[in-house]
Amino acid sequence: MAGKFVVYKGKNGQFYFRLLAANSQAILASEGYKTRAACLNGTKSVGKNAENPKSFEVRQAKDGRQYFILKATNGQEIGRSQMYKSASGCSNGMKSVARNAAGAAVVEE
Repeated sequence: MAGKFVVYKGKNGQFYFRLLAANSQAILASEGYKTRAACLNGTKSVGKNAENPKSFEVRQAKDGRQYFILKATNGQEIGRSQMYKSASGCSNGMKSVARNAAGAAVVEE
């Protein structure tokens, strides 16, 4: 079962999406978009780019935890993950994004 993208409008008026796994856990969150259409394009970009392992970049927070960002082919950040305590957790998170983004439905809050 694929995940789903939840699109919502933030208090600042910008649009955001979260990719939820089949178990409803958020596995990727977007930056803000000025328009709903741009946000929806962002969800499509996740679907395309998550298939390529080279689109993921692992980073380390100051407290030592790891997270990843998903980048478009132009190098722009599409979304970022939660923080992970271990490298294996981070790796599993990237695999989960790739698996859940394929065929994910888009719902609006």
